[in-house]
Amino acid sequence: MSPIITLEQWRVLITVVDAGGYAQAAEILNKSQSAVTYAVQKIESLLDVKAFEIQGRKAILTPTGQMLYRRRLALISEASDLEKAAHTLSAGWEAEIYLAAEILFPSRLLLTCLNRFGEESPQTRIELIESVLGGTADALLKGEADLVISPQQPVGFLGELLMRIQLIAVAHANHPLHQYGRELTYQDLRAYRHFVVRDSGSKRDRNAATVDVEQRWTVSQVATSIQAVSMGYGFAWLPEEHIREELKMGILRPLKLREGGTLEVPLYLILANPDFVGSGVKHLAEIIKEAVKNDTNF
Repeated sequence: MSPIITLEQWRVLITVVDAGGYAQAAEILNKSQSAVTYAVQKIESLLDVKAFEIQGRKAILTPTGQMLYRRRLALISEASDLEKAAHTLSAGWEAEIYLAAEILFPSRLLLTCLNRFGEESPQTRIELIESVLGGTADALLKGEADLVISPQQPVGFLGELLMRIQLIAVAHANHPLHQYGRELTYQDLRAYRHFVVRDSGSKRDRNAATVDVEQRWTVSQVATSIQAVSMGYGFAWLPEEHIREELKMGILRPLKLREGGTLEVPLYLILANPDFVGSGVKHLAEIIKEAVKNDTNF
């Protein structure tokens, strides 16, 4: 059975809902209000349903209209993805690629991958979103990224395990926590300042932390946390990859915790839309996987 409603008509219905009325939709679509009204009435007539009811000056969706809106929103999105994929395939590699990367992923490795990709496709622009925890998942869910390196796999997305990052509880070599002369407990940590990197996700839990302590500073970057701990201001769980030099020089020392001294965080490589992935995104993903596989530190 061939569809009797065109994509353009569905776009009009969706715009009426999003804009909050016929007049507002007409302005957005650069159409007359009568044309917008006719398009919606045509849908209602062809399907023998009532999509809207007028309340004051607003067009409000009926229960049937709400169902149509949800289903057609997905249809329009798929159509847009298909058009984007067709354009990408006809033009070659993408003009822009949006990559969201969890800040725990080693920056030296990421920059090496981007440089290699840039040498092979110098005309492709890379938009890098550096995120923390839920922020990477947000980039996927909001359609802001083509490819992500994430510690989470949001519902509806499947990723490939890329690597596991080791987080080590550390403090400055002269910090009092190193003077106990025994294994430390979480109770011992409560007397000192704990540094936490803020979750950049929209639904972050402001109370979430590795240890429940009275003194806590929350920062936005791992680099800030490393600097603060290296200056002796507190302790933190930091990625081993990021503090190799500080550990080698003896500036930072691992805390001798009875349990939990080392935490492991998985990182997944996830394509935002595997069915319509462009050649450039696919190649960048392969470069990242190859770089991780060949890196002797992992």
